[in-house]
Amino acid sequence: MQRTVRLLAVIAGLCASALSTQALAQKYPVRPVKVMVGFSAGGPVDVVARIIGDRLGNKLGQPFVVENRAGANGMIAAEGVARADADGYTMLACNSSTITLNKTLFKDVRYDPQGDFAPLTTVVSAPLVLVVNPENPKTANIKTVADLVAAAKAAPGALAYGSGGNGNLAHLAMELLGQKAGIKMIHVPYRGGSAAEVGILAQEVLAVFDPLSAVPLVKAGKLRALAVSSAERLPALPDVPTVAEAGYPGFDISFWVGFFMPKATPAPILETLHREIVTAAKDPAVAEKLGSQGVVSVLSPADYAAKIAKETKELAEVVVAANIKAE
Repeated sequence: MQRTVRLLAVIAGLCASALSTQALAQKYPVRPVKVMVGFSAGGPVDVVARIIGDRLGNKLGQPFVVENRAGANGMIAAEGVARADADGYTMLACNSSTITLNKTLFKDVRYDPQGDFAPLTTVVSAPLVLVVNPENPKTANIKTVADLVAAAKAAPGALAYGSGGNGNLAHLAMELLGQKAGIKMIHVPYRGGSAAEVGILAQEVLAVFDPLSAVPLVKAGKLRALAVSSAERLPALPDVPTVAEAGYPGFDISFWVGFFMPKATPAPILETLHREIVTAAKDPAVAEKLGSQGVVSVLSPADYAAKIAKETKELAEVVVAANIKAE
């Protein structure tokens, strides 16, 4: 008799839990949701967060309020979200470096990128474009990745490339190419990607893995694109091969922006947010706005987690092999 009573109590508890979970999903959200951004207003992460936040607010009936906590390559905001209550009312919008690179580059990271967050989805992915200056006499005849590799092999350690700074994704992309191709070039770190772009136009460096701001310059003939860093070709430059197609299989580095919640956030809330973010990103009107920041790219939470684990491992190997130190 006692076993029957206990069994009935367990069944009742499970039913109550299921009903509570359903009610949670139906009511959420009942107050504004804070979207933490670890970078200044107007940057790629901030722009994506506001576009998606506006759509979520309209669809779910509560404001998704962006709060900028810039600094430490996104670490301040990430730590804040990692320590926040897992009640569905604090969200993190961040770039790939905050999750896949910071723990390798910095010693004082006070959050676990893979242990403290529940990944929702990426929203945009922006490959880098490997470019040279066709007006530079030293690169006038470099028209392919093979040409660049041959030039570097002919003058070991003599050719310079630029990036937006030590540990910048463009820096890692070139180091990865160098490791795969067996070449060594001189790294010239600039203060940001825009400065590196100015550097190659001024013929201070011979090559740069440039962000998507390079596309208009490529189309205008100011820069020559040799390859793109992603696994697939860039729609804006359909005739430009990927680095993988150029002879280095598996090469895949892109700057992405995505969303996370604190790890213990209830599953119904995670499911709701994932569904609505994906729906928003796929809406043509929203996708058009997002297009200025990259290619719309959404993933399931499981695929997102797998992507993070893969990139974290690969980039850490590049950092160690090249002995890269953060600025």
